[in-house]
Amino acid sequence: MKIETLAVHAGLKVDETTGAVVPPIHAATTFEHEPDSRYPRGFLYSRSANPNRNALEECLTELEGGVACAAFASASAATAAVFQALAPGDHVVAPLDAYFGTGKLLRDVFVPWGLAADFVDMTDVAAVKRALRPATKLIWVETPSNPLWRVTDIAAVAELARTASARLVVDNTAMTAVLQRPLALGADLVVYATTKYLGGHGDVMGGAVVSGGDRDDAYFNRIRTIQTAGGAIPSPFDCWLVRRGIRTLPWRMRAHSANALAVAQFLAAHPRVEAVHYPGLPGHPQYAVAHRQMTGFGGMLSVQVRGGRDAAFAVAGKVRVFTCATSFGSTESLLEHRASVEGTATRAPENLLRLSIGLEHPDDLVEDLGQALG
Repeated sequence: MKIETLAVHAGLKVDETTGAVVPPIHAATTFEHEPDSRYPRGFLYSRSANPNRNALEECLTELEGGVACAAFASASAATAAVFQALAPGDHVVAPLDAYFGTGKLLRDVFVPWGLAADFVDMTDVAAVKRALRPATKLIWVETPSNPLWRVTDIAAVAELARTASARLVVDNTAMTAVLQRPLALGADLVVYATTKYLGGHGDVMGGAVVSGGDRDDAYFNRIRTIQTAGGAIPSPFDCWLVRRGIRTLPWRMRAHSANALAVAQFLAAHPRVEAVHYPGLPGHPQYAVAHRQMTGFGGMLSVQVRGGRDAAFAVAGKVRVFTCATSFGSTESLLEHRASVEGTATRAPENLLRLSIGLEHPDDLVEDLGQALG
């Protein structure tokens, strides 16, 4: 089935008890089992399985063309499970430009725990190859990267991972399966912040790991063990909200992309703008790679304002339609100064504003940015 059909139907069925078309929320923490502790209905305790989480995991598996999925209470929990499923002494190759929390997890938690990590420019395949070691077990790719929206050639890095007997994990949060399909390009696992476009309405937090490998893959099964034993699971209501958001995902992603392209084109021509980072612009350094592996360019972009940090703050202080807030992927447009959010360890330029383009009319977004820029 096409992705629009999967988004509506995958993992869902009419409720057998009531006939409800919209699935009920199963808030129960425990389920009745037989006196000998068999549980023929398939559910024992909500930490190990719940009907709403099962529906979400089945949906994400089908959307990605994978074989299994583990849903988590946050993307940070999902990311941590991927790293924790490795062993002390294993080596990870990670991107220099990526979500700030991913690098922080590696540096502050998992390197002291025993992992080794090198951070490289993932757009440079030769640099990735040079970073590989005999102990390399995992290559982490985030593409487009946050907040500079650089594009990594997934197929090329997947080939490097195969030759090194390492797993390739792709954070596909900014694209979703609607615009980019990492498993089809050779990735082994896909990671999501379901908080963002999958939920799509800024009212639920979650994460997920989707496996494209064998159902009996020991590495993914360890991630599943960490999910259930560690207990960082999403609530039934959280799963229900994310699954509800996915129903409109294909149509929302196309609208986000169309709006972002219109905004990026306006900003690229503005005299007070130093640079625009958006893979849908022909001047983007990885435009050809983006055009090859993506069917749309997403709803995220960053702009560098002429005049430095103070000029960027001035623009942020004048917007009316945009809201100054962290996160992305919701219906409303958001704007933030990433360097001040991330603090002294940031790699974001001081004059950079990250924009999450929502579902408002693009003319209103352009007008708002125009008056803020002056």
